[in-house]
Amino acid sequence: MALARVSVRDMDEAGIDALKDAIKHMHGIDSTWIESVAVVEKFKGAVVWEGEVQVFAVSGHRTAKRCYAWSHATEGAKRKFFAVLGVPPVDGPVAAVRAAIAAGK
Repeated sequence: MALARVSVRDMDEAGIDALKDAIKHMHGIDSTWIESVAVVEKFKGAVVWEGEVQVFAVSGHRTAKRCYAWSHATEGAKRKFFAVLGVPPVDGPVAAVRAAIAAGK
């Protein structure tokens, strides 16, 4: 698993505000953007997921202090949003991607 910090210019194409809206819609909590982290997930040497995960501080949840969010294009101009709460076993962007893959999302 490769992990690297990326700059603000490399953020999700949907934009931070759209990801914050997705977090609010999916989990009913407010969020503040912290950073963008590049993640490359491989399985048996092949890349199965690659992208930037946006890390947010969250408030209003009884246990989660972080949420990891990203989106990707689907049909036409539509996007699919992911917002994974930082509750065990999810302890960072890599674990959030793995959890989404395992959940079949």
